[in-house]
Amino acid sequence: MLSPFMVTTFLAAPPTPIEPLPSPRHLAWHRLETYAFVHFGPNTFMNQEWGSGREDPSVFNPTALDCRQWAKTFRDAGLNAVIITAKHHDGFCLWPTDFSTHSVKATSWKSGKGDVLKDLSDACREFGLKFGVYLSPWDRNHPTYGTPEYNVVFQEMLREVLTRYGEVSEVWFDGANGEGPNGKRQIYDWPAFHSVVRKYAPNAVIFSDAGPDIRWVGNESGHAAETNWCLLERDRFYPGTPMYKELTEGHEDGTHWVPAECDVSIRPGWFYRESEDPKVKTVEQLMDIYYRSVGQNGSLLLNVPPDKRGLIHEIDAQRLLDFKKARDVAFAVDLVAKAKVTATQTRGKDKRFAPANMQKEGFDTYWAVDDGVLSAAIAAEFESDTTLNRILLQEPIQLGQRIRKFRVEALVNGEWQPIVNGTTVGYKRILRFRPVKAKKIRITIEDARACPALARFAGYYSPI
Repeated sequence: MLSPFMVTTFLAAPPTPIEPLPSPRHLAWHRLETYAFVHFGPNTFMNQEWGSGREDPSVFNPTALDCRQWAKTFRDAGLNAVIITAKHHDGFCLWPTDFSTHSVKATSWKSGKGDVLKDLSDACREFGLKFGVYLSPWDRNHPTYGTPEYNVVFQEMLREVLTRYGEVSEVWFDGANGEGPNGKRQIYDWPAFHSVVRKYAPNAVIFSDAGPDIRWVGNESGHAAETNWCLLERDRFYPGTPMYKELTEGHEDGTHWVPAECDVSIRPGWFYRESEDPKVKTVEQLMDIYYRSVGQNGSLLLNVPPDKRGLIHEIDAQRLLDFKKARDVAFAVDLVAKAKVTATQTRGKDKRFAPANMQKEGFDTYWAVDDGVLSAAIAAEFESDTTLNRILLQEPIQLGQRIRKFRVEALVNGEWQPIVNGTTVGYKRILRFRPVKAKKIRITIEDARACPALARFAGYYSPI
């Protein structure tokens, strides 16, 4: 029998996730945000981008290769992973494979006993970085390329790489498909290649033009679109697709969660050339790329190629550290953290979905509204007029990507003034605008695929 003094509390149910949804491997990948790409191989020593496959392996001879220097540089620069060109189009393998003669085994480097993948994977573990690999399926050297046998060879190469070097977080494929040494092109067995990755690296995301997990952003400038859905009509695409322009925005009605990875080089080329030492991107350029990749719901894969010594060049290393410092300065003080945050509605009037949740980092807690509500507003009220020029928003993407359109306004001298408009949010959206001194900042979500939810609402003043 219930006591007459017992009070029954009805808690609101969390929002129903709206598909497609990210997998656990997706969620881990999203959190990396910014990481390094490393192009290294015979091309480094021949001042070229694409090798012919006919180069003498002995050209690969770094005089001071130090993967610990790479990893420490990347760690100190705030990069969270490294993806290396284990095999580029020339077919040269940076590990001592049993399935090709075109590898480090055929060089004088370390008397043919060297293994770049072992050195780098060990260094990544030491410095707390995730380790990923790029293997080009195109092979301009292997005699079986262009025949069914080569698909088996490539699977064996994948197996070697995925079983010898510990955990692999990402496997990077492109759709390059030129002629091999016999003049033939290969019909790639992508389902078989993917199955090898799933078997030996089940937690790794697979990248290509078509995913299946992560998609190319459609350019090599490091830029996502301002409208950027993590969703994609995946089955319409294949590696090497001519429809790559669609990859920049994704699809609101996409069938699968396939977010965008934005690749760009810190230099004009992908492999090191001494002539490009004066052309390393400036901090201002790198910050703009950061805002247009990570700040537009993508990730940033920044290529930093080692030089002929086998080291990250001093210019590149310093530029990376300056880039890290610029990010630290830009996001040093969250001005919304101590503001009073309110909303036009809270889901079920339940404090578990209160606006204050957006002032915390992470996705476990969030603000949400009732089912059926597709438009709502949140506001941050400061103790006094506050100058800011950046707004950061994040959705709790475990519930799916929801927001279609929003606007930002500032209360200046008692009047609301428009600041900037936006479309998608996703994992992270950072809006840049001219500095504004305001008593309040208001975000109005104008439309959404389902009831809106936000895990993060932050504001900054950045001098950069």
